[in-house]
Amino acid sequence: MNRLKTPRKQNTSRTRAQYETFPYPERRAEEEDQRLITGSPADWGEVVHYIFGGRDPGAEGNPIRILVAGGGTGDALVMLAQQAQDRGANAEIVYIDLSEASRKIAQSRIARRGLENVTFVTGSFVDLAADYGPFDYIDCCGVLHHLPDPDAGLRALAQSLKPGGGMGLMVYATLGRTGVYHMQEMMQRLSAEAGGRARLETGKALFESLPPTNWLKRNPFVNDHIQGGDAGFYDLLLHQQDRAYRVDEVYEFVKQAGLRLQSFVEPMRYDPEIYATDPAIRKQVAALAPQARHAMAELLAGNITKHIFYVLKADNKTAVPAMTLQGQKAVVKPRKDANARQAAAGLIPYLGRIEGARLAASVAKSGQIKINFNGFSVSCKLPPASPAIISRIDGVKTFEDIRQSFAPVPDAPSFYAQIVALFSVLSAANLMFVRQPGGKDL
Repeated sequence: MNRLKTPRKQNTSRTRAQYETFPYPERRAEEEDQRLITGSPADWGEVVHYIFGGRDPGAEGNPIRILVAGGGTGDALVMLAQQAQDRGANAEIVYIDLSEASRKIAQSRIARRGLENVTFVTGSFVDLAADYGPFDYIDCCGVLHHLPDPDAGLRALAQSLKPGGGMGLMVYATLGRTGVYHMQEMMQRLSAEAGGRARLETGKALFESLPPTNWLKRNPFVNDHIQGGDAGFYDLLLHQQDRAYRVDEVYEFVKQAGLRLQSFVEPMRYDPEIYATDPAIRKQVAALAPQARHAMAELLAGNITKHIFYVLKADNKTAVPAMTLQGQKAVVKPRKDANARQAAAGLIPYLGRIEGARLAASVAKSGQIKINFNGFSVSCKLPPASPAIISRIDGVKTFEDIRQSFAPVPDAPSFYAQIVALFSVLSAANLMFVRQPGGKDL
């Protein structure tokens, strides 16, 4: 049902004023006829993999409640609502945002697609999330870092989360945004109180006058001020409520809300071993604890402009499916018992945001996959059967179905050894996920 609610409180902050004038990102309802914008978080296969350990809580018609907190002009909202309809899910989605202008754009996009599973709320999710919860999944992408008190904002979301649920979050990363905060500081020195069009004009004039030695001019990893129109320029460089996080700060941010970090996206990007070339250094970073490894990767990479990650309640023991060889079988760690393993044969693999035929053709040519992380490329060798396996992944067949589709049928030990090797690379690159048929626990 497409409903519009009126909140009890109105927020009149500068952030709200900005997004009333410059709804972000710039979107038009007519564009929905040509494409569905996808990304992380909010890809449902990805959510099932990271948050629910491969068990889809909305399978078999079970009701599922989703909050899009700070939904802006609707990218995550449209993606989630469309996916829910496509898979016939019994989903109730609540959208909350401060900006009426942004909400109207999001509404028009939902209407253009004929979706009717969304409740629209204008206001602050910090004040209102609990009124509409609890939720199985909360998506909050690019919002918490714009709050006057991000810690309080995350705690409010955590209190609106069901015990077995989780969140997909994105906050800005400090190192990859070098130059952005220099620009914001310069704007404060020039026109601390100016807003709207006047602030935009000053900002554009200042940007054009920056010398080539300026950090922002030398940073190739941020481009919204170039490609995102006026709204993108304002959001990146002129925002008056904006902070960024290092990896260690993300961990503390999550912990203070009573949550735990399940995984960064993409996991491979937070592995320092892909950046270090010296064997001795690689050995040292391999021995680091997970948080220290992630922090080291951020320092080595230098190009991470935002942290995308999934979180759970601190006492939620759900694990990300990890596949290993046990004897001659491929097994995965189940959701609840970290010491047990389940055969992988009955799991359904899913490719995220990449066409299987195209990936299979590319791998067939070189025997490897080349992954680009914002200007940094890493190549990973894949097992010989990878192209044939990838081309058969359709989100319906289990691994065993895929094995049986070959003629002749390969022997199970060698086939599943290749599955483990393939999964280890593609899941780390956020390209392959697994789920249990029928929403059962792993």
